[in-house]
Amino acid sequence: MFDKSNYLATKESTIVSKDLVRCGVIGAGWWATTHHIPALKEHPKAELIAVQRRTREKAGKVAQDFDIPHACTTAEELVGIDELDAVVISSTPNMHYAQAKAALDRGLHVLIEKPMTIDLNESLELVELAKSKGLHFLVSCPWHYAKHSLEAKRLIQSGALGQLKMISMMYTNSCLELYKAVITGSKASDTFSKSYQRPGKTSYNDPAVAGGGHVYCQVSHVAGLLAFLTGQEPAEVYARFDNAGAPVDVYNAINIKLEDGTLVSVATHGATMRGERTYETHLYGTDARLFIEFWRGNMRLRHLDGKETAYPDLPGAESYPRRAPTNNLVDVVAGDAENGSPATLGATAMKVIAASCESVRTKSNVILAKTTSS
Repeated sequence: MFDKSNYLATKESTIVSKDLVRCGVIGAGWWATTHHIPALKEHPKAELIAVQRRTREKAGKVAQDFDIPHACTTAEELVGIDELDAVVISSTPNMHYAQAKAALDRGLHVLIEKPMTIDLNESLELVELAKSKGLHFLVSCPWHYAKHSLEAKRLIQSGALGQLKMISMMYTNSCLELYKAVITGSKASDTFSKSYQRPGKTSYNDPAVAGGGHVYCQVSHVAGLLAFLTGQEPAEVYARFDNAGAPVDVYNAINIKLEDGTLVSVATHGATMRGERTYETHLYGTDARLFIEFWRGNMRLRHLDGKETAYPDLPGAESYPRRAPTNNLVDVVAGDAENGSPATLGATAMKVIAASCESVRTKSNVILAKTTSS
């Protein structure tokens, strides 16, 4: 039997209803039931009133297990609920555009999972739609809320590193089960055994559903963080992928030139050994070098004279604050916080993803914009 105490902390119920942000979750699958729904249930200013899954039986089970009033089978049914203020889009990428558009058209604030969409133009259209309607639009990238990310952004944009010249980003984790769809039945590992439910079998390994493999699933994190830290757009992209026997890409090597001329090298893959993961980022400026290991919560700033500042290590929950985007959605709509992860960052990440895929197809460098430095 499902024990919601394993997922939810005790929540005080003393908030007057008019002070609550009424939310719905579209795509109440693995990630939503593990993070978005518990975050909304525990937030003192959130009231989760609706969830959506594709069948009435599955939607009803999630609604019953998490004490949610409305169980819906379509995004249109959910966004039609009059009381709603905001929604989380946590479905598969092929559904993001239509569902987010339906919510924005309805006048709802939106947190959308990464990757924002499969097609770049759809991401750009959603950003413009939200802007035209004056709605809060967030992309779910937890690293944008980590203390080290915020401090790194401040250091870079304040000029503490001097002129930024080169960035090296290495991101690895264990996703091969997802890309090969070995996540259900007797062959499944124990990776998802403690989850409320497992990921869908085709959610990550069918290009028509996921867009691609690691480049959509995880480079969306890296490219979004790159935009968050630097405030820059990609100007040129050259990429190579390796599928490693999976239907989608598993290994990615991507070279990026930003609009200000900064050179960026991104190496990512989803085939690490079990329990192994790396997120090393080196940022080289003319005056200093900044090193961050995001998974381990380490950050060090080293100046030309050799002097080094070591920042306090962050514990796991702070180095990757998984529920921060959901909490931020509520806080932003309630008027208690600024948007910490604007969807514009997700659209910039989609530019890198789309250009990388084009580069692989054409075996050529893809030029997106002119640079201010050669």
